[in-house]
Amino acid sequence: MSAFAYPARFTAGSDGRVLVEFVDLARVAADGKDDREAIEEAMDALESDLSIRLSRREEVPTPSAARHGQRLVPVPLWLAPKLALYLAMRDQQINNSELARRLGVHERVVRRMLDPLAFRLLRDNVFRPLTVLRRAETPVSTARQGAKHRG
Repeated sequence: MSAFAYPARFTAGSDGRVLVEFVDLARVAADGKDDREAIEEAMDALESDLSIRLSRREEVPTPSAARHGQRLVPVPLWLAPKLALYLAMRDQQINNSELARRLGVHERVVRRMLDPLAFRLLRDNVFRPLTVLRRAETPVSTARQGAKHRG
């Protein structure tokens, strides 16, 4: 079990698409044309659900251990630290003002730390392009790799 990955069942739908249902989050599901797309869509669905829970200061279920036939879907990298902070504050029953006092910062700084929207700019402008670049195999990158091996 991981605090930042949730178990999900992956099943094939009658239309050939891959359906993803989260074990601990009954209202969250996704699908994709293949495993890769299903995982990407599942991560997006997980991101949306957890972001809403953080914004509304709702309970965030603890992920259960994955059982046979289940796979873990990770919480998106940009959201994991916010989730960790949120859960730590809830566990210790510390509100934003108290954490701000302890850190010596204004309360709005703590609000921004917890705000799922505050990190989306970086996510959209850095993480997504990196993901696309990792998937893209261009003739230029292939040529560079070949040159490294030769020279």
